[in-house]
Amino acid sequence: MTIQDLKSQNLILFEVISGSKSFGLNTPASDTDIKGVYYVPKEKFFGLEYIPQIANETNDEVYYEIGRFVELLLKNNPNILEILATPEDCILYKHPLMDCLKIEDFLSKLCKDSFAGYAVSQIKKARGLNKKIVNPMPKEKKSLLDFCYILKGYETISLTAYLTENNLNQEQCGLVNLPNSKGMFALFYDADSTLAYKGIIQKETSNDVSLSSVPKGQKSIAYLSCNQDGYSKYCKEYTDYWSWIEKRNEDRYNTNQQHGKNYDSKNMMHTIRLLQTAEQIGSTGKLNIKVNNREELLDIKAGNRAYDDLLQMADDLIVSIESYYRTSAIQEAPDEEKVIRTLIRIREELYR
Repeated sequence: MTIQDLKSQNLILFEVISGSKSFGLNTPASDTDIKGVYYVPKEKFFGLEYIPQIANETNDEVYYEIGRFVELLLKNNPNILEILATPEDCILYKHPLMDCLKIEDFLSKLCKDSFAGYAVSQIKKARGLNKKIVNPMPKEKKSLLDFCYILKGYETISLTAYLTENNLNQEQCGLVNLPNSKGMFALFYDADSTLAYKGIIQKETSNDVSLSSVPKGQKSIAYLSCNQDGYSKYCKEYTDYWSWIEKRNEDRYNTNQQHGKNYDSKNMMHTIRLLQTAEQIGSTGKLNIKVNNREELLDIKAGNRAYDDLLQMADDLIVSIESYYRTSAIQEAPDEEKVIRTLIRIREELYR
């Protein structure tokens, strides 16, 4: 099924403008995100074609089947609660049966972890992005040879420097494990290429050094240390970095570069907004997604705040959230049995 199928078959129960426009944070450059709720035809629901979620290719239009929607509401999923709490001026269509799902039946102390927990994960993401922006990685990937070192007295020198300095080819080298010494090898060299040594690595993309069969009587020319763990960590960071480069939003990246604060300012704006929303729920027991501090949040989005100041702001909000939720009168968790009875009643009406 597609979104067009939902519309042509009149299966949509709820359709709203979400994201920045529903929060009151939209600017002329903002996209219009659409979220909604639908139900599947009776034969699909009772058969093998139940479809819990449908989205368009860009994922800026997402619709949830009513059962999946309720399931996520019970978990106090931030995105789903915000859809249900959409202000009237952003509601495009609302089936009368959607009035059965009341926001007060779902808000609970689970919001502390769902909203604030998600915000903390975004802070970690922002820190990771900060590291990527501040520490760009060259496109040319290092090989395992760059993580190998030669012992020289009480010091070490890089293997590549050692090979260049002594006019040696890594392909003519042979390595033998040193017992009881992780990552340590005796290095041999076959100047005539008659001993069939395997080289230090067999190809540039090798993840392990090669071991050779060295005849007795051959004399090692040096001892080699290989930092295999360091190379594995580098490979992961390299893959993560260039995957981020490939998928990043260029407009957001250019904005981040222009304000020069070395963090994703839009990400941090939404992180602070999520924490403030969690605080609002804990202190008032209500959810109003239209912000009352638009200028402050847009100032963060514009990159006008220092990164460390934003982290401190987030930490202060987390302390405040913990305090409010300890004494809040809101329910510990939604009444699942009551909500399921409501869902059954909605389905009975839809399939009558």
